[in-house]
Parts: sequence; structure tokens; C-alpha cells
Amino acid sequence: MTAPSSVGLSSEARNLHWLLSNLVEEVPGILSVAVVSSDGLLLLSSDDSRNDEARVAGTGTGTGTGKRTGPRGSAADLATVVSGIGSLTVGASKLMDYGPVKHTMVAMDEGSLFVMSVSDGSLLGVHGSADCDMGVIAYHMALFVGRAGHVLTPELRSELRQSLENESTGSPR
Repeated sequence: MTAPSSVGLSSEARNLHWLLSNLVEEVPGILSVAVVSSDGLLLLSSDDSRNDEARVAGTGTGTGTGKRTGPRGSAADLATVVSGIGSLTVGASKLMDYGPVKHTMVAMDEGSLFVMSVSDGSLLGVHGSADCDMGVIAYHMALFVGRAGHVLTPELRSELRQSLENESTGSPR
């Protein structure tokens, strides 16, 4: 994995990039990671090449060339799935009146999906391999949230979103 570009960003944004890169590189079984804002926008992805697709409107649908395999296809796909699961579980929590959702784990035949609340409705989504240790991934996600949750302020979310938009237009950060 290549580290996401963090040139020109604040120290908080660079630290968040570093934490995300570390999560993917050091935890076995993690295929990709996305941080999604409360309104479903991708803020940060573990794979910079996937950010390119997320910047273009309409990504996440197949192009007809090659087989699409879901979240492995683009960061936008993972962000969409994470946002949808987050919304669904928040609705279920309100309906059941059991308090806020802390995390969600989905085990599938070919992989796993983990969604954890970060702060102010932001979500951390992890796409794991079929043979991943769900407990280890959940533990490391909790560490990430503990380290990153307090710095993911509205200002930082805006900065991260703006950096994605600037990269798509070629504007300086």
C-alpha cells in the first residue's frame, strides 16, 4: 500500500493519514479502509489510487469492462457501503431504543466488513479478507478510533474533503 498523499495538509490531517496507513500495513487481513463523514462523503482512504474514483461523480457502478467485486473496486464503493450500513444500524438503534451504535461486523463467505463510529457521526469502515481475525481487526479499529476520534473535528473533516476535491481538479491544496 502506498501512503495517501498528505503534502500541504495540517499536522492533524497528516497524523490521521499516518494512522490509517499504519492500520492497513500492520494488521493482517485488512484489505482497505475508509473514513466516511456523517453525510456519507469519503474523507480518507487507505489506497490513494482508489481516491481517484471517489472524486468522480457516479463511481461505484460497473463500467462493463472486467468484473467488479464491490469495495475492492474503489474507495467510493467502500464509502457507500459503510455509509449505508451506518445509516441502517442507526435507524435500528433508534427503533429499538438501545442507545447509539458502537460497531457493526458483517462476516461473508469471501470477506468481512467492519463499521465503527468515530465521532460526530463519522464512520471507520474496514474491508477484511475471508481469513482475517475479526477480534484483532475490531481491537485495532478501536485503537484507531481512540487515537483519531478527538482530532476528527468539523474543521479537519472539511480540510480532508477539500483535499480530495482539490486533487480531482488539480488545484493546489
